[in-house]
Amino acid sequence: MILNWLTRDGKLLLSARIVRTFSYGFLSMILAIYLSLIGFDEILIGFILSATLVNSIIFNLFSSFFADRIGRKKVLIIYASLMGISGGVFFATENYFALIIAAFIGTINVTGSETGAFLSLEQAILPQTVKNIKKRNTVFALYNMIGTFAMAGGILLASLPQIMEESFGFSTIDSFKPLFLIYMLAGIAVVVIYFFFSKEIEVKKSLDSKSFSSNLSPKSKQIILKMSSLFALDSFAGGFVIQSIVAFWFFTKFGVDLTTLSIIFSIAGVLTAISFFFAAKIADKIGLINTMVFTHIPSNILLILVAFAPTFHIALALYLVRMSLSQMDVPTRQAYIVTVVEENERTAAAGITNTSRNIAQSISPSITGAIIHSLWFSAPFVIGGLLKIIYDVGIYASFRKIKPSYESE
Repeated sequence: MILNWLTRDGKLLLSARIVRTFSYGFLSMILAIYLSLIGFDEILIGFILSATLVNSIIFNLFSSFFADRIGRKKVLIIYASLMGISGGVFFATENYFALIIAAFIGTINVTGSETGAFLSLEQAILPQTVKNIKKRNTVFALYNMIGTFAMAGGILLASLPQIMEESFGFSTIDSFKPLFLIYMLAGIAVVVIYFFFSKEIEVKKSLDSKSFSSNLSPKSKQIILKMSSLFALDSFAGGFVIQSIVAFWFFTKFGVDLTTLSIIFSIAGVLTAISFFFAAKIADKIGLINTMVFTHIPSNILLILVAFAPTFHIALALYLVRMSLSQMDVPTRQAYIVTVVEENERTAAAGITNTSRNIAQSISPSITGAIIHSLWFSAPFVIGGLLKIIYDVGIYASFRKIKPSYESE
């Protein structure tokens, strides 16, 4: 029986992730390009991209404070509903202020890997859907793998505007509109999936606290706060090279068309998804922290080298090799967070760490817009890569001796 070690709620959660990340795939590809085509400059585009990340900050904070009290299922349904509304706004109007509001409320993801409001809650729920604790690393790898495969499929759909324009005579702007309609429908579909969750996804231990901080024990608080500061550095660095910006860089510097871009980023997504499987296997052998660090440093060296690539083909090769390594720390990081805290601390721990990531990452796109507008166009790759290497060293120095109980055993 397929995934017989996973509960029905676990399978529903994976289904929701597939639908959601499929829509993130094409949106992360086309959003910056679409905004440029309707007349916004790089700085205004950077503000809209940052607004999507500010959304993640606020929603993750809300989850950390209230989700376990209101109910995880209810909060997830609210987030999915706002996703659908946001897609409808982008479909209906080109007004800058309306788009800013839609980006702010709509759980839009433009990074190429999910950082948004759903992640913290689903990350907290996942361990409760596994029937065998030995499958915990595997479920986080599977969660990220299927999401990335779905995102790769969605990226292929980013070629739709070019097809609509060349084959059916749509105007350049109108050719993008069907993608926003699909995004709205995806949000509605995710709402429906969440309605079928059982009560088993809710936190089982009572929360006797009145405040956010008391959701964590002193020991857990110390670990999570230190981890959050390092994750913030990593995400600030990652904000310089989110997928929308990288797509815009290839589009502008090398004149790569949308169809070719969709194929490139779809291949990158497949490579990333496959890497999650190996990440779980490696983590079982050498530990979560070692896997996070020793796969991440080489990927960041490659990221820096992309900036100096003299031709499109060299830049592409470096980027694809980098993507086959760069996300192996994601499932290992998520598994590490939920295993070094207690069950009733998981939502708060995931919320705090993801919020720190989102706060830091929300700043970078605006800075990147200013950098590529007035300075060196490829500078974001160098800045992002160097800062990420500093993060890797910090994670190893701080957490190499703090291991989950099952690793110690």
